[in-house]
Amino acid sequence: MMKRALPLALGAAVALTLTACDSASSSDSKDASGGSSIPQPTRVAESCDGTNGKLKVGLVTINLQALYFNQINNAAKNVADKAGVDLQIISGNDDSVAQANAFDNLIAAGVDAIIVDAIDTDGIKPSVVKAKNAGIPVVAVDATIDDPALSTQVGTANAEGGAKIGNTLADVANNTGTVGIVGALNSTVQLERQKGFTETVTGRGMSVGTVVDGRNIQENAQTAAENLLTGGGDMKYVYATGEPALIGLVAAVNSQKAQDRIEAVGWDLSDQAVGGLKAGWLKGVVQQNTFEFGHEAMNSAIDLACGRGAPANIPVPTQIVTPENVADYMYYLEK
Repeated sequence: MMKRALPLALGAAVALTLTACDSASSSDSKDASGGSSIPQPTRVAESCDGTNGKLKVGLVTINLQALYFNQINNAAKNVADKAGVDLQIISGNDDSVAQANAFDNLIAAGVDAIIVDAIDTDGIKPSVVKAKNAGIPVVAVDATIDDPALSTQVGTANAEGGAKIGNTLADVANNTGTVGIVGALNSTVQLERQKGFTETVTGRGMSVGTVVDGRNIQENAQTAAENLLTGGGDMKYVYATGEPALIGLVAAVNSQKAQDRIEAVGWDLSDQAVGGLKAGWLKGVVQQNTFEFGHEAMNSAIDLACGRGAPANIPVPTQIVTPENVADYMYYLEK
């Protein structure tokens, strides 16, 4: 199917081009303060001519509030710039319908490949099928989309990450106690993290108490976490399933001066999370290699668009950040 040239604007969609990271250091190098530096791509796929001139790729993200998503975007932009690819980044604004509309606009615009971090991994499937039928390969990054129309999946096993941090907390708690959860019940990804965590801690003898819904929005997560801490009874432990949830939890713990009675774990580093780690009450954070997500997703999109193919699944390992090793991961907070 012939594709039309990408217009300057994609209807009413919010399109943003992000600045690439500057650092030239590798992922295992150290900066002057002893911390690791922002990783650069270990490979840049060779580009090719697109349907109409320069190769064009669309990236549909979840939101542009979380540093996590911006790191994926920046890493993808870094590879795109080095490869000479025109990258269009569109925010879904935490709305699955907005993501579907972004797909429609990108398909109509005739991009050569699409990368998506899906809000609703089931709800996005018709859009993925529509793109495939238009001859446009789709790469899923972070959120897992189980559909044969998808070309490549880049990301982590979220349930396994939940299990890993569940073991971290169970070790801290000596396999006893009640844990509350600040989750995001509208997020398939975070439900997988919740499931893996819950199965692990309950399997080791702990119990799961109240689960509150932060809706993957920082302000809502703080309110939900405050309610959890207020009504938690004998609850001593808390698990936050994503960056907004963990930031909200840190704010709630600080505002209620609960640092001496709460021990917690969560996902995704932030300035707030580092503060909790250094204070000692935050015992562990699952950190995903967001930069590698972006590098691998963009390389796969280029390879697919150029007819070279790409692996169906590209796993990216997670890391557990603790109060003891947090200095080694501070590059994740570089803006």
